[in-house]
Amino acid sequence: MLLLAAAPLGNPLDASAHLKSAISAAVFIAAEDSRKLSRLCSDLQISHSARVISFFEGNELERIDELVAIMESGADLLVITDAGMPGISDPGYRLVRAALERHIQVRVLPGPSAVTTALLLSGLPSDRFCFEGFPPRTRGARQSWFENLLEEERTIIFFEAPHRLLETLEDADQVLGSDRPAAICREMTKTYEEIIRGPLSHLLAWARSNEIRGEITMVVQGFDPESKQFTPQDFVELVKTEELSGITRKEAIDSVAKRLGVSKRSVFDAMVENKKSGQ
Repeated sequence: MLLLAAAPLGNPLDASAHLKSAISAAVFIAAEDSRKLSRLCSDLQISHSARVISFFEGNELERIDELVAIMESGADLLVITDAGMPGISDPGYRLVRAALERHIQVRVLPGPSAVTTALLLSGLPSDRFCFEGFPPRTRGARQSWFENLLEEERTIIFFEAPHRLLETLEDADQVLGSDRPAAICREMTKTYEEIIRGPLSHLLAWARSNEIRGEITMVVQGFDPESKQFTPQDFVELVKTEELSGITRKEAIDSVAKRLGVSKRSVFDAMVENKKSGQ
């Protein structure tokens, strides 16, 4: 059996009794960092006699066959990362896929998650959200990444390294808009936990005036469709696009007005003016 075990984000008191017993009873443990596993066991005042196998991003692919072979031999394997749930921007999901392909049972030992913890701490809408992992490291790719999220209506959650947070906030401020509500969640559940809430401009000012350390989770409010301003040219281009599907102009005008939440008269007038100008 493959057991994916969630580890505390920082405060060892968040560890469940189930996690303690699972570590203590394990025969094989795949750990992202064996030193941090030892520290966790010390904090929890537990011990284990398991064989600990290194399993992190850099060796994930080459370790999978070895780990699958352990489970196929009849042994259980416990997977634990440094913090939070294995497989969420950490090693794990490829091993799950390999185990399922070989009909090995997979179980999850639920527990702390940086994604949902940050979402609740942010105070932003939590009914619908998406998790986007880490932004690209280069500026051009990162700006394109934000552009693809520009009209995402769900609350957006992503991780970022402290040494890249300032550059990421600069791109977010430029692409998503300075007034977009957001939150920086730093060192959650730890002694120096800090939550900075406000528009992206405020978060950017904070990042420029502070030394940034620790684990960072960002939460950004989704796009509000009602806030978008449409020009007459926008109406014209959308109607022409609709017409390419074979519908009549009247049907295209009706469709565009309904989709954008504007009056049919606004779209119709834009088409009339466009025709007068000979475009």
